[in-house]
Amino acid sequence: MSAFKDHFSSHAATYAAYRPAYPPELAAWLGSIAPATKIALDVGCGSGQLSLQLARHFDEVIATDPSPQQIASATPHPRIDYRVAPAEASGLPDGSVDLVTAAQAAHWFDLPAFFAETARLLRTGGVVALISYAGMESQGEIEAIVERFRIETLAEHWPPERALVENAYRDIHLPFPAIEAPAISIEVRWPLAALIGYLDTWSAVRALERSIGREPFDAVAADLSRAWGDPATPRTIRWPLTILAGRRS
Repeated sequence: MSAFKDHFSSHAATYAAYRPAYPPELAAWLGSIAPATKIALDVGCGSGQLSLQLARHFDEVIATDPSPQQIASATPHPRIDYRVAPAEASGLPDGSVDLVTAAQAAHWFDLPAFFAETARLLRTGGVVALISYAGMESQGEIEAIVERFRIETLAEHWPPERALVENAYRDIHLPFPAIEAPAISIEVRWPLAALIGYLDTWSAVRALERSIGREPFDAVAADLSRAWGDPATPRTIRWPLTILAGRRS
């Protein structure tokens, strides 16, 4: 098993505050395709962005992350059991889980070990779903500024695993029969500060800071401020989701 590559613990509170929530229809769809709605396991849960949605549809959500800081920043919920654990070793019994999810996380895993653990955990007919998102849906100048920063300024600073996200998980091959997923997007209405806070959660920004400092980040924040207008005015931002799902036969 590969060592845990920790890109987010140092900014766990920022991650909890600014990462966007997943749309309710995602968790509803996941609940509809699971063989039962007793137990869902959300691995690499971060601060619980998807876990909270799953708790609306499952009796119990076990939400794991290898970062104690991320788990400490998670939003409590009576049906969510947050635990510090790697994706590749949950500690749960064989055949005990109806659904395994990994939202914006699977690219960090030792995938062969994770898939072996998933096969062990899922009940017959159980479902695994890997969810990710990369670029914003193009709508205007704001998205263009962010995309230049993401693709050009940060090009040398993204961890190599991020390539799987940029490729819409096409290089990940599930060892289970595929389930066709609907088209779903994250959509938020954010003021300027929320967007800048979100950008500051990126792993590449941490690497940029270590390499050359905050100046490029401050520059893109200034560009966004000029383009935004009144910073308190909310704007709609969308991220199309990649959903890679399969069923244990």
